Amino acid sequence: MKIESVDFFYLAMPVIEDIGDGSQDALLVRVRAGRHEGWGECEAAPLPTIAAFVCPMSHSACKPVSASVLGQELDGPADIARIGDLVRANSLDLPQADHALSGIDIAMWNLLGRKRGEPVWKLLGYKEARPRIPYASMLFGDKPSDTMAKARRMVERGFSAVKLGWGPYGRETAEQDEDQVEAAREAVGPDVWIMVDAGTVWGDDVAAARRRLKALERNRVTWLEEPFVSGALPAYRKLASSCRRLRLAGGEGSHDFHSARQMIDQGGIGFIQIDAGRIGGITVAKRVADYAVRHGVTYVNHTFTSHLALSASLQPYAGLERNALCEYPMEPKPLAVELTREHLDRDSRGMVRAPDAPGLGISPDPAAIRKYLVETEIRVGGRVAYRTPAV
Repeated sequence: MKIESVDFFYLAMPVIEDIGDGSQDALLVRVRAGRHEGWGECEAAPLPTIAAFVCPMSHSACKPVSASVLGQELDGPADIARIGDLVRANSLDLPQADHALSGIDIAMWNLLGRKRGEPVWKLLGYKEARPRIPYASMLFGDKPSDTMAKARRMVERGFSAVKLGWGPYGRETAEQDEDQVEAAREAVGPDVWIMVDAGTVWGDDVAAARRRLKALERNRVTWLEEPFVSGALPAYRKLASSCRRLRLAGGEGSHDFHSARQMIDQGGIGFIQIDAGRIGGITVAKRVADYAVRHGVTYVNHTFTSHLALSASLQPYAGLERNALCEYPMEPKPLAVELTREHLDRDSRGMVRAPDAPGLGISPDPAAIRKYLVETEIRVGGRVAYRTPAV
């Protein structure tokens, strides 16, 4: 079968707040081949990502993503990998291409799984989807008392792991950050896992990050996530050498396999966090998961948006034995909640696993798409290069 169409849908909340919450807008991708279709989601700013798909060619290594996807044969996993290689070769000088490819790749896996009646994780070669411990992923409260209340609610809801990030953390004094972490530990008790996400707040300032280590170690924080920007590998390694029990986590900003591999090889991290909606899709994320296993680094999904994205992020490591944690967003905006008909609920033991249903096992709700759709048109030289498609 041939890929006949790739449609992008730009969705957004009525008001976008200046906070570290990626669930405020979304870019859905629909791929159709014959009578089959699959949906994916990009973790990227919608408008420039659409532009990467339709932009005019600048030169032989800067073609629109559409040139490498439309009309391609799609009959098996090897075709998905081949199409991804084409995109990377033909759009080498178009950085946004990886973000556009991510949603397309996810949609192709979804389509293929639905066509064959098998879950994506089985197409990836896994015999089963193993249960994961979901960690409730939230933003820090503005004050320690707010953080304490948020963390306590998650324990009351049965979570055995909690991650808090962004907000004021790292933007105030080390003492104020210590108060935030201590409030979280007091709220959850001694046995619940706590993770802290600094949101790249220190750039590459190792000294600033080191001032937080004692409080993190004393409160038995499992990892400190993204203390620095993704490319600051020397800073990661220096900070990692100062840690005792604490481990560093990073990688959500990785836009291809090579940047993730460098993070594993040179960053001294204990956890590699990959977003299938950013790195180039499920295909590349699976490659990173396999590489991480071989190099003793724990793979963890990254997602903070819809359950379509959550399912996609679970597939690349669904069958791995020792990678027990998964990010589980607990404060998504209504857009992300309403976007899908199904949701990945925790089971009676509080665990989450990739669905057994064909494809991703999660389908978008057309009513939600219509509700949050941002009508968009891109014109080039008087010609319409993109117009919001029919749902």
